[in-house]
Amino acid sequence: MSRHPLAGLPKRPRDGHKGSFGTVLVVAGSHDMLGAAILCATAALRSGAGLVQACVPAALQPLVASAQPCATTVARTPAELRRALGRADAVVVGPGLGQSPATRRLVATVLRFARGPIVLDADALNVLAPLQRPLAARVPVVLTPHPGEAGRLLGSDAAAVQEDRNGALDALVACSGGIVVLKGHRTLVGDGDRTFENRTGNPGMATGGSGDVLAGLLGALLAQGLAAYDAACFGVHVHGRAGDRVARRVGEAGLIARDLPAAIAEELR
Repeated sequence: MSRHPLAGLPKRPRDGHKGSFGTVLVVAGSHDMLGAAILCATAALRSGAGLVQACVPAALQPLVASAQPCATTVARTPAELRRALGRADAVVVGPGLGQSPATRRLVATVLRFARGPIVLDADALNVLAPLQRPLAARVPVVLTPHPGEAGRLLGSDAAAVQEDRNGALDALVACSGGIVVLKGHRTLVGDGDRTFENRTGNPGMATGGSGDVLAGLLGALLAQGLAAYDAACFGVHVHGRAGDRVARRVGEAGLIARDLPAAIAEELR
């Protein structure tokens, strides 16, 4: 019997330990955008991952450890990244990396050496644009573009994507070979055979860092064993519900991304 994509996570065994719930490697952040890595790692922790490791420049490791002591850190060197990829059950790459040649090399390394599913977000998508051939990965890949990133991947623009969101979704799935989460009002998820339209969420979630939280949530769901399409559907649904929970408490205008991880944890109870 096939699993409903919104079925969520299975009940945790009473004898479970941190190794039972997966390790998420977050390859994110830079000197100018370290908050993206912290938000992503925090969301992965609040979404049930047993272990979360943030791969950041060595000079930034103490700052991440101070902001989120529940995550561990690893220096972003080629050797350390390769070792961390070998241990991770899922990888999130892209939030706050910037669009430099170094980011292109990071994304290429992740696609080549990851042993668990990959979430490509933010600058990991920007450095791949325009996407001209399917991604060379041996594991499932989930792409999470907003309309602007989707337009760049397709060689068009956000306006063209918004004019035909379902067509853009299908084109992105076809050219990437992955599962695509096309963010925005009524986020779409597609894998080439199925399409899911999300109905949760609110305009208050249109705020900096909200996508970083979603990426961490998706990484945690993948690390805990959900299939990539199911993780994407359930993840956007829960992310939106968490945003609705926060908006009821503080209003849409005052919602910030840092509010979302704890609300996600409440939604996953």
